[in-house]
Amino acid sequence: MNWLWVAIGGALGSVARYGVWRLWPSVPGGFPVPTITVNLLGSFAIGLIYIWIVARADGGDALRLFLMTGVLGGFTTYSAFALESTLLGFSPTGIAYLLITIVGCFAAAWAGRLVATALFVNG
Repeated sequence: MNWLWVAIGGALGSVARYGVWRLWPSVPGGFPVPTITVNLLGSFAIGLIYIWIVARADGGDALRLFLMTGVLGGFTTYSAFALESTLLGFSPTGIAYLLITIVGCFAAAWAGRLVATALFVNG
């Protein structure tokens, strides 16, 4: 049954990612706003959801699989980040994209954990 939760969550996350792309379509050679948006949001969300699930008494394995593996796995996209990085190369835009994504996603996941700790553990 776990595979079904992952599949449903993945479908929902992928549709949400497509929705972000529709709001800010990528321009070839331009800054990849849709990809960085979903990756930053997803990184914050996974930090928050992880702490929330850990703080729950029952562990929430099905919920973790649905939200983290499914929804966020479908929403975020490392492969698009990798491709867009190679297309931008070592241009100023490409280097900025690499740095913002790597540092920004780390910081977003950390911020999500801090917010969740304040809300669900210490709150």
